[in-house]
Amino acid sequence: MSQKIRIKLKSYDFNLVDKSAEKIVKAVKATGAIVNGPIPLPTNKRIYTVLKSPHVNKKAREQFKLCSYKRLLDIYSSSSKTVDALMKLELPSGVNVEIKV
Repeated sequence: MSQKIRIKLKSYDFNLVDKSAEKIVKAVKATGAIVNGPIPLPTNKRIYTVLKSPHVNKKAREQFKLCSYKRLLDIYSSSSKTVDALMKLELPSGVNVEIKV
């Protein structure tokens, strides 16, 4: 095969992303492929401002922050064993995985 495989991990919890990336790196290195990463991508932060009371206090507000964390993994010199190892991995449900070949 020997193609480059790019894996993007995305989650709202940075612990889940780091643990998932660690699992992928261990599984891929066991098959003998070369792994570049995990590379942390910029964190996307969204801040929502909400009025506490809609009618009385205009200055009373609450702010909520929603952060999404991303990691990037590049796998070089992969084989069919590498692809099989990636398919058999059990990753947490809070992590979005995007694989490009």
